[in-house]
Amino acid sequence: MTFPVLEGKVAIITGAAMGMGEATAKLFAEAKAKVVVADFNEEKGQAVVEEIKASGGEAAFVKVDISKSKEVQNMVQFAVDTYGKLDVAVNNAALTPDDKLAAEFDEDYWHRLMSVDLTGTALCMKYELQQLEKQGNGGSIVNISSVSGFRPQPQNIAYVAAKHGVVGMTKVAAMEYGPKNIRVNSVAPGAIDTPMLRGALDQFGFTEEEYAPQLSLLNRFGQPREIAQASLWLASDASSYITGTTIHADAGYTSR
Repeated sequence: MTFPVLEGKVAIITGAAMGMGEATAKLFAEAKAKVVVADFNEEKGQAVVEEIKASGGEAAFVKVDISKSKEVQNMVQFAVDTYGKLDVAVNNAALTPDDKLAAEFDEDYWHRLMSVDLTGTALCMKYELQQLEKQGNGGSIVNISSVSGFRPQPQNIAYVAAKHGVVGMTKVAAMEYGPKNIRVNSVAPGAIDTPMLRGALDQFGFTEEEYAPQLSLLNRFGQPREIAQASLWLASDASSYITGTTIHADAGYTSR
């Protein structure tokens, strides 16, 4: 679904410098949204903007650490100052999962991961919701959770907790803001071929051929653009009666 379903809309994509966020930013630009590429990595984020512009799309970069309230507020204000409004947001930014047993988890990394994956997502929703409510025209927010938000993984206690939290926050916001025509949904990706996944494979000594069948009924990793398509549908008016739900983009992993 790449036809101009987001024409005339302004979208913020966090964590848009690489992986699923990059694919989402590019797909949304193809769908004719004006895209705010939000990321902590300025060099890679600017490169994504240039690629979008080179393909005929419209995009601008804003540097943000979503764990910091003021920076998130500035991100939303940047979108409004640059393009005049906000219609859509995909809250995708997250840190790499932890890798310790429950009795041995790194407390410093726990706090850092929670500050981004959970608190950061909450802060993004907070200020996006404020802007959408202020405008009074509704809107759509998509939070990126994970299969880890539904099916726990060993040695991922912080990540699993955070992604469960994202699903819960999504439902609360959907209940509260549905009457204002602001839809809030989530996407729970499975094993997606991103730098994060490749790093995990290297860390644990697995190959794709060994690992993919354990995580996918299709016996392959998903591609970032496949997750972006789920976000695009939820962001668009094609899903106008959908709120408070999660799309499991996981090749059946959570179905067994």
